[in-house]
Amino acid sequence: MSTSLALTDLQWSALLPCLLPRAPQGRRLAEHRQRMEALFHIATTGAPWHTLPPHYGRADTVSRYFRRLTHAGLWQKLLHALTEAGPTHPLRQLEGPILKACRRAHRILGLPFLVLIRKLNLRRALPGPPWLLPNPLLSETLSRVKIAPPPPGEYGHKTRHARLLASLKRLHRDAAGRRRIPRSVRLAWA
Repeated sequence: MSTSLALTDLQWSALLPCLLPRAPQGRRLAEHRQRMEALFHIATTGAPWHTLPPHYGRADTVSRYFRRLTHAGLWQKLLHALTEAGPTHPLRQLEGPILKACRRAHRILGLPFLVLIRKLNLRRALPGPPWLLPNPLLSETLSRVKIAPPPPGEYGHKTRHARLLASLKRLHRDAAGRRRIPRSVRLAWA
């Protein structure tokens, strides 16, 4: 898989407002565009960082750049920009690579990032099928549900109550997601 993604001038100008103008140390980045192309290359191929082709630069430099951009909130900005962009906007042409890069960023950003992805309804940015991932929105809703015990002496209500409790237990379990998503499922989802 040696797919090379070269950003057009229009795509690059659409990305620029979301990017950091300078490196965290304060110096200007000469190869800013090249690093973004490298990030999108790694995201779209799914390859490990060490396999980055040499024309993109050093793999450890690019992976460090990815982590810095992730901590600076780039992927959240890009997701918001995607939801606001029209169908012909240049960011729409980069939607696939952006969403795939978000799958990598979730490892750093954690559960709040998954919540944002669900709220923006960009499920292709999730690192796996939604039904296998935690759903904090559902678990918050379920935690507020209070169930009163059945009235004493009414046998039919007890069985309905038991079924309701069993259903709520299943919903709570589903809201928590799976501990581990099999690699085959993750690869099929990508």
